Amino acid sequence: MDDPFEGLTPPVAAALPQAMLALVNELTTTMFCLKDAQSRYVAVNATFVQRTNVRSQRQVLGRTATELFVPELAERYEEQDGQVLATGRPLRNELELIRPPGGVARWYLTAKHPLVHEGATVGLVSISQDLGNDDVRDVDMVALGRVLEFIEDHLDGPIRVPQLAQVAGWGADALERRVRRAFHRSPGQLVLTARIDRARTLLTRSDAPLAQIALDVGFYDQAAFSRTFARLTGQTPSQFRRAGRT
Repeated sequence: MDDPFEGLTPPVAAALPQAMLALVNELTTTMFCLKDAQSRYVAVNATFVQRTNVRSQRQVLGRTATELFVPELAERYEEQDGQVLATGRPLRNELELIRPPGGVARWYLTAKHPLVHEGATVGLVSISQDLGNDDVRDVDMVALGRVLEFIEDHLDGPIRVPQLAQVAGWGADALERRVRRAFHRSPGQLVLTARIDRARTLLTRSDAPLAQIALDVGFYDQAAFSRTFARLTGQTPSQFRRAGRT
């Protein structure tokens, strides 16, 4: 892989960190944070603060995820951090459903990269991008509409990428490119978000047992459904149902 920074001169490289920190603070749909080797926050942008239980960046610094987020979310964040810090390998395209305090849950893609100094991992940097619902614009709206309709109609069973490619009338590679361009996620992630979104609706609007909901949204058993739901939303299905009704 090419080094995107090989053209930096020493003066530019020295000035870059402060400028980058100022720049990421301008982002309105992407959360940014820096953590040290003990997973304590040492820098965050304003958008990051909006999904915590505090009101200012100053209140975040020096604290850990367990002090800022509900236990289910904190546990997942610390598990991710531990993986990056222990292995020195980045975490990419981690799909998450994040709900800011008092706000609406939205889908994000998270990436985390280690910070390495003199051969030792001294911390990590993380961004979480709001996937949003951007206008598809210049991609094939009709074909993508068929793909979305197929997913919605077949959530109770397996959905394979070759099936979606056939529905769209494209090859698998073309489907991958166009789905990522339109929805900022892979076809597989698009299916998974649809399953979890359907489950969220069923959990709050019906009294169906969890095992039945698991089957209705395409999971082979309740345990697999519960694990995946908790990993992506930070809540178990039961916790989500109780919260939705209160």
